[in-house]
Amino acid sequence: MRTITRLLTSLVLIVGTLPTYAALPAAVNGEPLPSLAPMLEKVTPAVVNISTVNLMRAEDHPLMRDPFFRRFFELPRESQRKRSQSLGSGVIVDARRGYVLTNNHVIEKADEIRVTLHDGRELVAELLGADPETDVALLRIPAEDLTALPIADSNELRVGDFVVAIGNPFGLTQTVTSGIVSALGRSGLGIEGFENFIQTDASINPGNSGGPLVNLRGELVGINTAILAPSGGNVGIGFAIPVNMAEAIKRQIVEFGGIQRGTFGITVQNLTPDLARALKLPSQTRGAVVSGVEPGSAAADAGLRAGDLITRINEQAIITATDLQTQLALMRVGQRAELDVYRDGRKRRFTAQIADPFKDYVDGEDISPQFRGALLGEVVDDSSLGTNPGIAVGRVREDSNAWNSGLREGDVIFQINRSRTRTLDDLEEAADGRVYQIKLRRGERLVTLVSR
Repeated sequence: MRTITRLLTSLVLIVGTLPTYAALPAAVNGEPLPSLAPMLEKVTPAVVNISTVNLMRAEDHPLMRDPFFRRFFELPRESQRKRSQSLGSGVIVDARRGYVLTNNHVIEKADEIRVTLHDGRELVAELLGADPETDVALLRIPAEDLTALPIADSNELRVGDFVVAIGNPFGLTQTVTSGIVSALGRSGLGIEGFENFIQTDASINPGNSGGPLVNLRGELVGINTAILAPSGGNVGIGFAIPVNMAEAIKRQIVEFGGIQRGTFGITVQNLTPDLARALKLPSQTRGAVVSGVEPGSAAADAGLRAGDLITRINEQAIITATDLQTQLALMRVGQRAELDVYRDGRKRRFTAQIADPFKDYVDGEDISPQFRGALLGEVVDDSSLGTNPGIAVGRVREDSNAWNSGLREGDVIFQINRSRTRTLDDLEEAADGRVYQIKLRRGERLVTLVSR
């Protein structure tokens, strides 16, 4: 009994000496406890809530657009419209100009974009431009007394660096999660057209999209974009767009009003030890191996050929094939590219000029007024739906006749007014007069556009 009493007394003494975590002291031995609070007090005013409103037709089914059907069932003649709202996040990157970076998928197809600031002000934002391929969008808000985040160099990030994600998950404002950089240069996920993600275990949930990923100095290093969630919940694998990529897209939107992505004409692969030996490269050499060069391309004109190892482009070091693809994706039409290349064991330098992928396309207005604002060109279209000649749609100017007809960049037109269109001459002949029906491929789907 005395043994048990002594044991209980010892337990009481031990428990009494443990720290009480519910009430941590402000300092220990005169030293303040580490806290992210001072940094977050500076950062959170630059984080905004984004809500979008989409005005959609209530009668999406084709029968609901049939006037005879509507009259038979005594449906209202006027178009019924409904509102749908989505939530996301954004970050102010220029306080003087009111620039806000976010994800394209947050504001895509929005009829109205509203931004709520940290202090509660609600503003209607203007969409300056967006790039679906990198999932970056730039907004402008008409407000004073804004706080912008300083921009870090995301190329300086290292695996293991501490980062903090801020946003509005599930509509909960100003939520903060922390973690580390788990990996860099993630690609091949099928999320975006051009992928070079920062991977982090800081929790990113629906509504965080478009919000900032910051370092412990409170500098912007990435734009939160996606999570890998096999079970539908957060499993500690989140992805952010490097801020260097987002800034490059922002500069193009500000300067040119949109993205003028060019084409280079090469396929590349990572350098393996076997390839390095076969190419007689020095040890520890890193870069992207050219596996193919498209005839007549910018790369071919510059003198590149299969087997070349690209180690640097415009003073940016190339470590992997993803590095090179990312840098090329951010270069605009007409921009010069200086490339350091190993060939036959010797280092050489080549100069190229990024080409316009639509240089051989024609103005849609030359075909029909309904195609005004689009570039059109002949292609042999390859997809899982088959290999067929058709008319490719290049860049489409927003709010143009072509845009309002439903055409988008990347579409391939196969039929106009029930007439097969393999060439531009076919298209012009079929579009003579009013265009009331367009059949096309969009991605891996067949789409029919009907004019009203």
